[in-house]
Amino acid sequence: MTLRVGVTPPGMDRASLNYVRDAERLGADSVWVPEAWMYDALTPLGYLAAITDTIRLATGAVQLGARSPALLAMSALAMQEMSEGRFILGVGTSGPQVMEGWHGVRFDRPINRTRETIDIIRTIASGERLNYEGTSYTLPLPESQGRALRSPVAGADIPIYIASMGPANLRLTGAVSNGWIGTAFMPESAEVFLDPMREGAEAAGRSVDEIELTVAAGLDFTDDIETAGRRHAAGYAFTIGAMGSTSTNFYNQVFGRQGFADEIAEVQRLWQAGDRDAAGAAVPLEIGLHTNLVGDDTAITERLRRYRACGIDTLRVGIDGDDIGGRLDDLARLLDLVAAVNAE
Repeated sequence: MTLRVGVTPPGMDRASLNYVRDAERLGADSVWVPEAWMYDALTPLGYLAAITDTIRLATGAVQLGARSPALLAMSALAMQEMSEGRFILGVGTSGPQVMEGWHGVRFDRPINRTRETIDIIRTIASGERLNYEGTSYTLPLPESQGRALRSPVAGADIPIYIASMGPANLRLTGAVSNGWIGTAFMPESAEVFLDPMREGAEAAGRSVDEIELTVAAGLDFTDDIETAGRRHAAGYAFTIGAMGSTSTNFYNQVFGRQGFADEIAEVQRLWQAGDRDAAGAAVPLEIGLHTNLVGDDTAITERLRRYRACGIDTLRVGIDGDDIGGRLDDLARLLDLVAAVNAE
């Protein structure tokens, strides 16, 4: 297995997007553009398609329900044409706070919505006429003037990756996706993610080896591992305290399944009580260290070996810092370490 490195642009200004072109030159395999409630994921990739040649271009991930399945298919077909086959459509359900508060779309049956959206996109991309009967989508609309259409520009292969953390969504990822967009992943508890994915793949008559496994990790070269680890851990306080409601926070649930349920509940309590500093200090150090690449060359090489040993294909690496040149230096250093691990 060859471990690969993907990057995320540090911003959406031209200099930040041009960083991706330099990352491609250094050997980065892919770029992953996120989507929250700031910038969309597809527009920057159109720019990147024009200024890069080999790097894979991925949404990481578009929010399902924010666009119709047909519009997603149209965007994916356009991106695949513009990039000459380098596009990956990463999709995710987001959560009720974003979908209902930002997009005005009910967060109901998200797993079903994901499955049906993928079905529709693949139908359109294959060039078939779009007739679909589901519970989230029925096309054409019943008792309407709609017609079952066929795209005249179809025929492209659209790899579809799913951002998933919960067991049901992980099983769906194993059953229908081309790849996984993993977050909050720790190699020490890889089975929390990989076992449900394997179950879903096997139930669908396929192998988890057919799915590209990608996970997010921050990069921090330092000799002071504990201080850096605590800083990265504290950065999760917002995710734990604010990225969801008290009853629905997928990050908290997945950290709980990895053995941190009590600690995460306390972080959430402190955050929602308004004590943000205490919330950051309460995030376990292990979370900061085990979800990131932190330390000197030796320490990071050992982390790379752990990711590779549990079957991860691609690390989606975020690199902090205000200086683009410094980011590129760190990326080049990491790529050298990855090459050495791959050669072992």
